[in-house]
Amino acid sequence: MSHQTVIVLDFGGQYNQLIARRVRECGVYCEVKPYTMPLSEIRAMAPIGIIFTGGPGSVYEEKAPHVDPAIFELGIPVLGICYGCQLMAHTLGGEVVPAQEDTAREYGRTEVRFDADCKLFQDLPEQAFTWMSHGDYMARVPEGFALTARSRSCPNVAIADEKRGFYGVQFHPEVGHTENGLGMIRNFLYEVCGAVGDWTMGDYKQTAIRAVREKVGKGKVLLALSGGVDSSVVAALLAEAVGSQLTCVFVDHGLMRKDEGDEVERAFARWDINFVRVDAETRFLLKLAGVTEPEHKRKIIGEEFIRVFEEEAKKIGKVDFLAQGTIYPDVIESGAGDAAVIKSHHNVGGLPDYVDFKEIIEPLRLLFKDEVRQLGRELGLPEYLVSRQPFPGPGLAIRIIGDITKEKADTLREADFIFRDEIAKAGLGANINQYFAVLTNSRSVGVMGDGRTYDYTLALRAVTTDDFMTADWARIPYEVLDRISVRIVNEVKGINRIVYDITSKPPATVEWE
Repeated sequence: MSHQTVIVLDFGGQYNQLIARRVRECGVYCEVKPYTMPLSEIRAMAPIGIIFTGGPGSVYEEKAPHVDPAIFELGIPVLGICYGCQLMAHTLGGEVVPAQEDTAREYGRTEVRFDADCKLFQDLPEQAFTWMSHGDYMARVPEGFALTARSRSCPNVAIADEKRGFYGVQFHPEVGHTENGLGMIRNFLYEVCGAVGDWTMGDYKQTAIRAVREKVGKGKVLLALSGGVDSSVVAALLAEAVGSQLTCVFVDHGLMRKDEGDEVERAFARWDINFVRVDAETRFLLKLAGVTEPEHKRKIIGEEFIRVFEEEAKKIGKVDFLAQGTIYPDVIESGAGDAAVIKSHHNVGGLPDYVDFKEIIEPLRLLFKDEVRQLGRELGLPEYLVSRQPFPGPGLAIRIIGDITKEKADTLREADFIFRDEIAKAGLGANINQYFAVLTNSRSVGVMGDGRTYDYTLALRAVTTDDFMTADWARIPYEVLDRISVRIVNEVKGINRIVYDITSKPPATVEWE
C-alpha cells in the first residue's frame, strides 16, 4: 500500500528526527534523507512536500551544505526551518548575513506575532512564544516572498511565497517550547501540500504482515527476544504473519526486573509460535562474579548472550531469516545507505558465524518508538509490554554498583518493584519518562527496632525528558517518596537508607553506569 510522502532533508540539526515524528503525528508518512539526496531520487519518491531542517552551519560559508537549486523547480511545496529557511532565502536570491549583537540574533524563548492570512499560520493565535536558535539574519528576502511573522528584534521571523508554496521560519515549530508549532506543521501538510492523512498504524500492521508473508513464504524465522518493546512488537508481528514458522529465543539472564520473564512468556502464549525460554541466571552470575567495572559487565553479558543464543540456534537447525527490532532512529543514526549492514548484528550483540540465513527481516525499520508502541497495541500486546520503560540490555547488572550477586539482584528487584508500584498507585507514571532504583555499593549505620544495622543505601532515579538527549529530575511529591522509603526499608532486607537523585542530564546521565 502506498502512502503520501513528505521528505525531510537533513542538514545536521539536532531536532531532525523530531521533525519527522511531528509530521507522522499529523497522519502523514515521511522519511529523513541526507541533504545530498539526488534530484532524480526525490522525483522518484514523488513527495507531496519537502522540509529543510535546521543545521549548525551558515549558508554563506564556503563549505556550508546546499541543495541543487532545481529542487525549487519541481513544483513541490517546501518548508525551511531555521538553517533551512536561510538556505531557501540564500538560494533564491536573498541575502543572509551574520546578525549584529543588537538586532536579529535570537536564542531561546521568543515572542512572535504572526500574519493569520498566511496558510502556515491560519486558524492559529496571532501571537505566541517560539523557540529560536539562530545567529544569522536575512538582510534581504528573495523576490516574491512576503514577511509573515516578526519579533521585537527581527522583522522577518517567517517568510512565504504562497504562489509557489515556499515557506520559511527562523524558529523551530517541531519542539514543544514553540506554542502551536504542531498546528503550523499540520497547516503546511494539509493546507499547502494537500495531505489526506493516510498514515495509520492499523494500515501499517496489515501492510507489514502481508510483506512478511510474501518474503518468508514457507521459510523459518529466528528472533532473539529480549522482552523489550521493539523485540516484543517484532515477535507479535511475525507471529501474526507466519505463526509456527517463527522461533523466539528468550534468554533470561536473571538480571531482569521482578516478574518480567514471566510477563514476556505469558504475553506470547496466545500465538502458535516456538517460544524458547532459556533460564541462564546461574551461568551469567558465575561469569559476573567479582566484576565491578561497568563496561566489563556489559562485555561479559553481551558475549555470554551470544553463547547462549548460539547453543539454542544449533538445536533449531537451519533458519532462513533472522529478525531484528531495528527502528527508524537506528536507521537515521547509522546512515540510510548503509543502515542494514551497520545494524545487522545489533540486537543479538554479534551473530555466530555458523548461523546460516538468507536475509535479515526488520519490519520496524520505518517506525519511531511511539509508533512501535502503537503498533504493539494494534497487535494486541498487553499494555505492560507496550508501555515498558527503557531498560538496558545488561539489565540490573548496571544498576548494581560494584560486584553482582544473586542476593543483591533479588534485593534490587524487590526495591525497584516497590518504587514502580508506588509511582503507579500515585498516578505519576504517565508524567515520568523513566524511573528505577539503583543499589549502591555504599553501606551505612542504621537502627531498626532496638538493633544496629549496617546495610546498603538505595538510590531512586526518576527523570522527565522529550528525547533522552537531555533530562530533568522528576519532582515526585514528598508524600509519595515517603511511602516508597517506608515500604522499602520495612519490606526489603539489606537496605536501611534511601536517597533520591536530583541531578539532571547533563551533567549526569540517566543511568548510573
